[in-house]
Amino acid sequence: MNFELTREQKMVRDLARDFAKHEIAPHAEHVDKTGEFPIETFRKMGKLGLFGIPFPECYGGSGGDTISYALAVEEIGRACGSTGLSYAAAVSLGASPIYYFGTEEQKQKYLVPLASGEALGAFGLTEPNAGSDAGGTQTKAREDGDDFVINGEKCWITNAGYARTVIVTAVTGKDKNGKHIISAIIVPTDAEGFTIKSEYDKMGMRGSNTSQLILEDVRVPKQNLLGSPEKGFKQFLKTLDGGRISIGALAVGIAQAAFDASLAYANERKQFGRPISSFQAVQFKLADMAVEIELARNMVLKAAWLKDQDRPFTKEAAFAKLFASEMAVRVCNQAIQIHGGSGYMREYGVERMLRDAKLMEIGEGTSEIQRLVIARQLGMNKIAY
Repeated sequence: MNFELTREQKMVRDLARDFAKHEIAPHAEHVDKTGEFPIETFRKMGKLGLFGIPFPECYGGSGGDTISYALAVEEIGRACGSTGLSYAAAVSLGASPIYYFGTEEQKQKYLVPLASGEALGAFGLTEPNAGSDAGGTQTKAREDGDDFVINGEKCWITNAGYARTVIVTAVTGKDKNGKHIISAIIVPTDAEGFTIKSEYDKMGMRGSNTSQLILEDVRVPKQNLLGSPEKGFKQFLKTLDGGRISIGALAVGIAQAAFDASLAYANERKQFGRPISSFQAVQFKLADMAVEIELARNMVLKAAWLKDQDRPFTKEAAFAKLFASEMAVRVCNQAIQIHGGSGYMREYGVERMLRDAKLMEIGEGTSEIQRLVIARQLGMNKIAY
């Protein structure tokens, strides 16, 4: 087993790290405090080629792999959770489904601007009554001549307020067993009848745009159907598998930032005449934090490697997402404890990291759903839910 990164992977990691340190981290507190979406930062990221890492050059990308992309997500999330979340959603959810399931025409029209950083994308899956139960989608798309006419509502959709396109899941009919056929359709955000509201007041990830979508007789051409209509449900499950690698990487980045801040603080803060890092209680906390971060990082990179090798990775992606997300919450919580009263204050940033980390246990499938996915992958197929 070779755990060494390739020269290209190291270059991507170092590029993302340098950009994050100088262009993202200085604005993280402001982004969180104001809830402003850092659009200028995203324009710079686009020019740097970060949005195209996992896509071929013919579609505006750089021809990198999933490992390189996961490393970039970690470094960006390490600097700012909000920016990391919107970056991951733009690539994994807004662009990747078009690359994997789209026609050549769709790739040229929609993927190229996303991969080149000219536009942002979003993925509209969650609904008020269909969160963990994605199969309970109520948004409907009926055929009308050469078009689909879409009606429904989506909630908690990342990036939609700044996106050029949203991939919307909708019921397009019923199969021979009477079950809903859920398809994915590319919807331009400027389509008539498409309303986007960004009014959520969130606990964390405050600088990542989160929107409600209302579709009222939104008409799009049938050629905007993404992939096979009958396989739409399986397609977005595969999309979520890839997205879980992103969330795992983002969780690792947030946790690493919390550890870095804690180690620096412990070496500087003095009590009883010496740095608190000299006390065994603090040393043990930092040691446990470092172990968990390293374990999570390796799980994320293994899942990314499996995906790059075109091997099954559903179970490993769920492993990574579950462990990394819960790890990040534990690490950030300990970071506040190490900082003491200072950690409870905005000035030191670790309370923001804990608020951001909490979403990692919810988005892209809750921890409970991850355990369900893992159980099924292990052969426990008769679990009731």
